[in-house]
Formats: sequence, C-alpha cells, structure tokens
Amino acid sequence: MSLHIERIGSGPDLVLLHGWAMHGGVFAPLVERLRDRCTLHVVDLPGHGGSRDSDVPLRLDACAAAIAEQVPRGAVWCGWSLGGLIALHAAQHMVPMRALAMLCATPCFVRKDDWRWGMSPEIFRDFAAGLRSDWRGTLDRFLALEAFGSDHAKEELRQLRDELFARGEPATSVLADGLELLESSDLRPGLPALAVPSLWIGGRRDRLVDPRAMQAAVELTPDAAIDVVDHAGHAPFLTHAEVVATALGRLLQ
Repeated sequence: MSLHIERIGSGPDLVLLHGWAMHGGVFAPLVERLRDRCTLHVVDLPGHGGSRDSDVPLRLDACAAAIAEQVPRGAVWCGWSLGGLIALHAAQHMVPMRALAMLCATPCFVRKDDWRWGMSPEIFRDFAAGLRSDWRGTLDRFLALEAFGSDHAKEELRQLRDELFARGEPATSVLADGLELLESSDLRPGLPALAVPSLWIGGRRDRLVDPRAMQAAVELTPDAAIDVVDHAGHAPFLTHAEVVATALGRLLQ
C-alpha cells in the first residue's frame, strides 16, 4: 500500500516529512504560509496518520524509495527530526531532488565518542522502556521535551498534543521502530559527498537536537548553510512559522 501524501498549493514542489509519533498535519502553520508559493507534498510516514495501514516498513531505505515514487523529481525535500534522517538518506542515495532542508534534524541523534552534541543513549532506552509500560505517558513526555525551551512552550505543547492523535493513534510497534531508527542511525559518513544544496534550520533552545550538532554537520557538508531561529525549541514551524517559511522560500527560489 502506498503512503498517504496530501498535495496542496501550486508552484515549485516541496516535500514535508514529519517527526517521530506525529503525522503531516503537524505542519499546518507552515502549509498555510507556503501554499501560495509552492506545491506542498505533505507525507504521513508508515504507521502514522493516513499511512497507518501502509505496508511500507519504517526504515530509511524503504521510506525514501516509497516517497520518491510518489513525489515529483526535482522537489525540495524538508525533513523534521526523524523525517530529516529519511530526507538525508534519500539525498545521500541520489534520489532526484533539487535541495534538502533539515529542520531540527541531525545525521546522528545519539552522543558518541566522536560526536559530543548528540543525546544521551539512556534517554532512548528510557523511552523504549516507557513504550512498553505506558506508551501514552511516554509520548506526552516526548512532546514536553520538544516544546521545552521555546518562548512559547505552553502554546507549542498544546499544539503538539492537539495534533498527536488527530489522524488516529500510531501503532506502538511503529513507535518502537522509529525510536530504533533515531538511536541507531549515523549518516555522518555520507555528508562530504552530498550532491545537493542543503539548508539546516535549527531552534536555538532545542533540547532534542542541539544547534551545535547541526553546525557540526554543516561543516562536514559541501554547499550547506545553517539558519538558527532564536527563542525557538524543537518545532520552530509552530512558534516561528513565518521565519521557517521564509527560509524555505529562499531554498525554493
């Protein structure tokens, strides 16, 4: 079964890939600001939202291939958080795209001996254990981390909670698969050979993806730039949608 992809607007093509446990509807503030400037292809990843019953596995290669089959060649791909891993994997494996936008995303989410800006691996283990014992409570803790640090944390958390189950509940097995992807993926080796321009958009107060991790990735990547949104947390497209839309608009041009 193919993935659910909503198409909105007209003009240059922009593919939006959401983060862990969410769905494409979370991008509503961004879609509203960009629909007159481009054609948006808003993807629900496997097991999430309208793609809940898709038989595409939640793996980088399978997701990248399935999305590439359903969106125009030469689009700009934009991935938020987990979606950024998929978009970056697609770019590294020569999926035809015009440019790449990494939105609060990093090639390696977990701290390593040679990667000081990642998250502690214990955090992922705690979330994995939480999925087994209280998956709803675990999701709520994750949303709180996403909103933490933003100048508009309460509003951001409310928006994330409102959207979480707006298209149905994701399967717990898929949530576990997504956590495993976040914990195990390390796409840094492919950065020096990235063949498309990239823009890395971060939140200055992001507690999940340190902007310094994004800066370190940019320094490894040719034709890459970084734009850090002051006062924003992990979801700047909710709290600073116009700023993010303007940055993406420059990339589309």
